[in-house]
Order: sequence, then structure tokens, then C-alpha cells
Amino acid sequence: MQNEATGNKNEATEASEDEQQQQAPPRRLSPTVKRALVTSVAGTALLAGVLVLVPVLQDDGPPPALGPTGRAMAAAGAGAPASLPDLAALIGDRKAHLREHPGDEESWAVLGSAYVERGRRTADYAAYPKAERALRRSLAVRSATEGNVEALAGLAALANARHEYRAARKWGELAVKQAPKRWTLYPVLLDTYRGLGDHKAVAKTLERLRELGSGPAVMVSAARVYRDRGWREDAAVKASDAAALAETPAERAALLHRVGELAWERGEPAEALRYFRAALRADRDHHPSLAGKSRALAALGRTSAALTGYESALAKQPLPEYLLELGELQESLGTESAAGVQYDILRGRIKQGSGVGINEALVLGRFEADHGDADAAVRRLTAEYKRHPGREVADALGWALHRAGDDKKAVKYAKKAMDKGPRSALFFYHRGQIERSLKQYGSARRHLAAALRINPYFSPLLAPLAREALDALGEPAAGGPAKMHAEPTPTPAPRRPSEPAASAAPRAAEPTKA
Repeated sequence: MQNEATGNKNEATEASEDEQQQQAPPRRLSPTVKRALVTSVAGTALLAGVLVLVPVLQDDGPPPALGPTGRAMAAAGAGAPASLPDLAALIGDRKAHLREHPGDEESWAVLGSAYVERGRRTADYAAYPKAERALRRSLAVRSATEGNVEALAGLAALANARHEYRAARKWGELAVKQAPKRWTLYPVLLDTYRGLGDHKAVAKTLERLRELGSGPAVMVSAARVYRDRGWREDAAVKASDAAALAETPAERAALLHRVGELAWERGEPAEALRYFRAALRADRDHHPSLAGKSRALAALGRTSAALTGYESALAKQPLPEYLLELGELQESLGTESAAGVQYDILRGRIKQGSGVGINEALVLGRFEADHGDADAAVRRLTAEYKRHPGREVADALGWALHRAGDDKKAVKYAKKAMDKGPRSALFFYHRGQIERSLKQYGSARRHLAAALRINPYFSPLLAPLAREALDALGEPAAGGPAKMHAEPTPTPAPRRPSEPAASAAPRAAEPTKA
């Protein structure tokens, strides 16, 4: 309790400090300073992360030796993530600078975007309000119309981190309008358009990104788009090539994790485990790889190690989706009471996140559909689909409708989710079960079997149900479905020459000649 109180006091002090900085009179930097602007808005395509960094260099002399802050700046210049210790150093450095130079809009943008990154990487929800204050302070000093691209990019990244894709589109498109040739602005828009289900905009944005930039950040952005199109082999090649070019431990960990995720989705847990372990060797602070490692261990039957791994991941990055994964693993092992604890924590985390503007409608809708109130899930996901009609939301809404008993409507959303979409075992499973309820047995059998071919370990709860459903459906009937082929017309027996045809129709009268 004492530690918690101390932590709250420190956060309050830090927030108050930020507010005091905002009230100080603006003061511009010396005209001898050259602004070398480097913006990294690499979205979830690279780690969903953003750092808007502005290295301030003198007009002459060699560049300073790279300390933690310099390393964070250099990483951002390459569109790569900074390590968490370097990120913390950057935040401290910019706060100290702003106490002396409160009119430096670029440093406000740096500070705000660094807070976004810290919030995303550690699930520190308190970082998001600090990020918004700093970014808006930057815009107050220099507006968007005056070319404050750095603050616009930071606000787009913040909206993406909160899963508010309409707001992200507003800020991201404004940033690109101000600086259309800055390649580091485009990865964040890819993530935004993906969340909005705007696949044409995704294609155009990727094309523009590849015209302007190259290197690991661009490669992994392409890999993400290819994965969403169902081009699994192309996605794997791009992600592997990007990982081979990584220069820093944090970047290497991020890209190795992406390769591991693709291996997991292909149903290769041993291969995925190898990449997750390599990512953690590169950067032990890469918390998503702890969760990925646990998922793979569970698939390989090493459940004790998987449970321990999830607890470690949640201690460092308590995301609702990880809580849901752990709860479902515990439920599959018959420990419903332990699963219930995780589900209670999940509800609390989502409530906490909503208090700072984080939209968790998707994960909460999925949770409610399978473990809570399916009708509430339908209402929540219907509203979310109107705002953000991406494939993930379409799939979740279709499944919630099925769980609520409306299969005719459910199958429409299941089809939307899969239309030219990823080879997702979960999507195939959901559609197969919906079709089974509609007595579309052939299609149900095909999609359930495909789910298990794509990834036989896709869920500790649902994969066994997919097998049970297939067993219940059985094998297709020999020769195909009944009445698939027309009955042959029986050949009449030959009649005797003197016997009139029984069914002969009366002969038509000959036309009368005029």
C-alpha cells in the first residue's frame, strides 16, 4: 500500500509538473540552432510505436556521442523502437529541457510521443493523458496550419494506441498533407486504415510508403499488409528480411517477434517459440514476446511454463488480451476459479483504460460473447463496427450474433471478415460453427477443417470444440449430397408394331389449303 501511495504521489507530481510547464511563458530557441527533424510514426506495423524526435544539432562541429537520449533519437530516425531505458532517459531529458525552454514546441512533441510509446510498451495507462497534454501544448505554441507535423504525428499515434481510428485518420492525414514526402508518417496511417477497414486506402498508402522509403520499417509494414491479404508466404519473407537488417537490440526484438507471430498463425508453435526466445535474448524488455512464448509453450503441452510466462508478461504489460488468453488457458485446464480471477482483472483493466480514453470494445466484446452476456456483446460490437468496420470487429460481431442466436445475420459478418482477408484459424472456426447451426453442413465441414489445418492450436478452448464439431458432422456422404445428380429417365419398353402408343397425343389437324 505504501508503494502504491508513493507511485500515485509521483504520478501526481509529474502531472502537476507538466501543467506548470504549460503555464510558463514561451521562449524560442537560438537562431544558431538547426532543426533536424526526425519523426517516427511506425504504428503497429512495426510495433504500433511512435517517437517524434527532434535532434537539436549545432551548425558546426561533430555530432555528440550517443548516450541514451541520442540512441533513442537515432532509433526514431530509422523508424525503429527505442529501448525502454533509453525511452525513459529521453522523457527525463525533455522534461528538464522544457523547464528551461517552455516555448519549444518540438520538445513538447518529443515528450508527448515518448509518453505514447511508454504507454503502449508497458500498458501504463497514466502515460496517455500526459502525452495528450504535451502534444496539445506543442500545437498551442505552433499550430497545425503553421506546419507542426511533429505534434500531428504524435496525436495520430496516440489515437491509434487508444484504438480511436477515426481520430487517428484526422491527425495522420493532416500530418501527411503538411509533409507528404516524409516516409515515416505513412506506417501509422497503415494501422489507422486497417482499423477502419479501408483496404483501398491501405493499398495506396503502402504503395506511397514504398516509393518514399526502404529498410526494415518499410519491409515490416508490407509484411503486415500481406498478412492481412492472406499472403502468408510473402509476409513471412518480408518480415524475415526486415529482421535480418535490424541494427539495434530493441529493433531486432520487435522484428523477430513479428516473424514469430507469423509462424504461430501458420500453426508452427516450435518455430514460433524459437523466434520469441530470440527476441527476448535481443531485448529482455520486449514483453509481447513473453506472451507469445507462453502461447507457444501451451500449444506444445508445456502448460506449467506457459502459465508462469503469462504471469511474467502480465506483471510487465497487463494488457486485457493477455488476461483473456491466460484465463482461457486456465479454463481449458479445468481451473475455472483461477480463470475467473483473470476475467475479473480484465474487466477492471478495461474500466481503467476507458477512464483515459482507451477503446477496448473489441476485446471486451469477444470476452462477453464467450464468457459473459452475448446480447451485450452484440450491442457493443455493433456500435464499434459502425465506427471502425475492420475485419477483426466484423468477425467478433458475427460470433457474438451467433452466440446470441441470430445465425442468419451472423454469417454475413463472418463472410465480411474473411473476404480477401487473412488466413485466420479463428475466423474459419467462427464461420464453420455458424454455418453448422444453419445446417450448411458442407460449408461448415470445410471451414472447420481449414481452421485446424491453418493452426491446430489456435485456442486452448476452441480448437478442441472444432475437432468435436468435425467428428459430429462426420464424413461427406459417398457420391456427394443426395439429389446432387439428376435421376436418369427410364427407357420405355419397345412396343409391338400393331400396338398403339398409350400416351400418343392426338395428331394435329392438317392445315386447310386455301
